[in-house]
Order: sequence, then structure tokens, then C-alpha cells
Amino acid sequence: MTEEKFSEIGRVEAIRRLFDGTGYRPAEKCRFGTSGKSYPVNVSKVLLEGTDFDLTYFPFKHLGYKSVIYATGEIYAAMAHPRTLSLTVGVSAKLDFKQIKELWTGVSTAAKEHGYQELALDLIPSRNGLCIAVSAAGETGMLTARRRTEGKSMDLICISDNLGAAFMGMQVLEREKRRFEKTRDDSAQPDLSEYRHLVGSYLKPEINPGTVSQLEEAEIIPSYGYFVTRGLADAVKRLSRDSGLGAKIYVDKLPFPGKMFDLGKEMNIDPVSAALNGGDDCRLMFTVPIGKHDRFRHDFQTFDIIGHLARPEVGSVLVTPDGVELPLKAQGW
Repeated sequence: MTEEKFSEIGRVEAIRRLFDGTGYRPAEKCRFGTSGKSYPVNVSKVLLEGTDFDLTYFPFKHLGYKSVIYATGEIYAAMAHPRTLSLTVGVSAKLDFKQIKELWTGVSTAAKEHGYQELALDLIPSRNGLCIAVSAAGETGMLTARRRTEGKSMDLICISDNLGAAFMGMQVLEREKRRFEKTRDDSAQPDLSEYRHLVGSYLKPEINPGTVSQLEEAEIIPSYGYFVTRGLADAVKRLSRDSGLGAKIYVDKLPFPGKMFDLGKEMNIDPVSAALNGGDDCRLMFTVPIGKHDRFRHDFQTFDIIGHLARPEVGSVLVTPDGVELPLKAQGW
């Protein structure tokens, strides 16, 4: 079957075809109205080939899905509900229409899962590989905004799932890529079943679309929220900056996935370092008032309480099982 080139289809026709069957209509600009009882939240993300993903092992459909998750997580962290999504995709000459269609399938799948009402797309040429720019807008109610109080010392720091899995999954894929480059044998496909969860956490991260609604219904409004994509340490340091308070994270409270320590020993990677600085975990981190501890524990069992806010002079620290406090350091990339 002959591959369809963008030079033959044209930009407008390509966009029309990509929208066919998605349930969305092509839009030049996404917009939504508010009733005066809410206000918009806007976020933007850029993913670059060679920096944020490697097409040697990254399926296009998963990449499209992950692009949406990267922006949507920031919407949820702001206690907002997704409304509109816009993508600009820089397409290099090595890519054909079929590959971009797979990418767009992942985008539209994630958009439906998270309730986006409008979807916009633009395609532009790129000389430096595939580039994906994502802009998302959400809406948060005035009542929710008013109930977001300032953080206080001893407020709980909570994370939505295990940490370090995505980084370790990427290390597995990079290891197999190096093996392939030595043999160039396409018929020898690696068996990744043992590390399925770790690899899946990197290639296709998922977040619960109902998190914000569930928090609102439980009347648990976090004082601060962050989407953890650059390592836990980066998010905790931003929390300290924004709150003006210190933060204590406890090593023995960090949630790790299965196979994490075995693989860490095999690859000489410290799981704690992977959690703190590995990145790409796509987890929600909230601070919850200490008075909501019991309710939060009961209603949000997928979250782990990993620490708490503290006095400003404490700084951002990691507390070992022996009680030693180590300053957190985060490069953020």
C-alpha cells in the first residue's frame, strides 16, 4: 500500500480526514463561555522528538494520548474541569499521513476520556523532527476557588500513585534500543512482559478523570495542587516556594511499583533517586488540610500520604527512616 504524503494531501484536507469519525468538528479556535460562577484555567505544553520521546520505541497512538495527559494533569492540579484542547503538530518530512493519523487517534481517545468539549488542530512543517504543542483550557467554580485556603504547617502532602515507574520503564526501553542497535535484527523483539507496568507508565500514563469531581463532592479542597512530571523533588520545591512553608517527605512513605527494586539493583539505579528526580510519572500531588485526614484516607485510597508541610525554616527535606533530614535538590529536567 502506497504511503500518503502530506505534500499530496494538503494541510486542510489532512486535518479534515483526521477529524473524521472522532466525534469532534475541526475548529480554528477553541472557546467556551462561563456563567459568571466560574473562571478559566489555561496551560500549555511542548513535547520534542529526541528530548521528550524517541520514535524508535514510542507508538504514535500512545504519544498522542500522553500529549493530552501532559496538559490535562495540569488542569486537574488546578482543581479545574477540562473544556477545550488545541494542538499544533510540527511534522517532519520522514513522517507520512498514516503515522500522524495514529497520533491523532491517541489524542482524540484521551480527549473523550477527559471530557473535552472542543478540539482544534493545526499542522505545520518541521525541520527538526516531530514537535507537539498542546494548549488546554479548563473551568473551575468560584465556590471551589474560594474554598482553596492557604496551606498550613502539618497539611498532608499526598500523591496519586506510585513513583519512579515511568523513569525505570524508559530505562528498560533504552536498554533494548541499545541492544537492537548492535544487532539490527528486526525479528528479535524483546520480551517486556516482566516490566509491563513500568513500560506502560512511561508510554501511556493514565490519570483518573473523576478526581476533581470526587474531591469537590467529598468537600476536600486541596490548598495546593501540582502535576508531577519532572520528579517529585521538583514538585515539592515548587510547593515550598508557592506556600512559603517547609515540606517534609518521608522515604518510607513513598509508593513504589513492583519490580522497582529488583530492576534498580540490576541497572544500578537507586529507586528513591528515580522517584525524586526521574520524571514522567504523571501523578497528581495535593496538599490536604490535616483535619480532613480520616475522610481523605477513606475516600481516596489510591492516594498515598507521603509527608506534610512544615515551618518555613525546615526547607524542603527528605526524611530517612532513621530520622535524618536531607535537603531536596531538583534540576527539573
